[in-house]
Amino acid sequence: MLFNTDKCKVVHFGYKNTTADYSLGDVNIQSGKEEDLGIITNQTLQSSQQCTAAANSANKTLDTINRTFVNKHSNIMLRLYQSLVRPKLEYCVQAWRPYLKKDIDLLEKVQRRATRLMMNDKSLSYTDRLHKFGLTTLETRRL
Repeated sequence: MLFNTDKCKVVHFGYKNTTADYSLGDVNIQSGKEEDLGIITNQTLQSSQQCTAAANSANKTLDTINRTFVNKHSNIMLRLYQSLVRPKLEYCVQAWRPYLKKDIDLLEKVQRRATRLMMNDKSLSYTDRLHKFGLTTLETRRL
């Protein structure tokens, strides 16, 4: 099996880690600060970039649903959210589980927006909308 050294990168984790140079054969491997392996991984192992990418992708899908569907019946919108949007917010969440409040709020904001799109009655609170549709917060789902 051939090994492509041009696609290899080294990410040094930790603050006291010496940034040694690595090579495969006679080719030096590039050093980087982050790498996208399906989830965005950086030196500090914070999930902020992954949360931003997931929220942006989910918001784009929600925008597409909002523009495309004329009939915005609650049941249809709920099924679209559960099948197209929520998986983007939960993809590999076991590996990058957000722990910072700003990241948790960023992801919840997408679900909050989705539940507003499902409702005709805008007076209900977020928790009431979740209860009405039988949903839980994304934080509760991660537990």
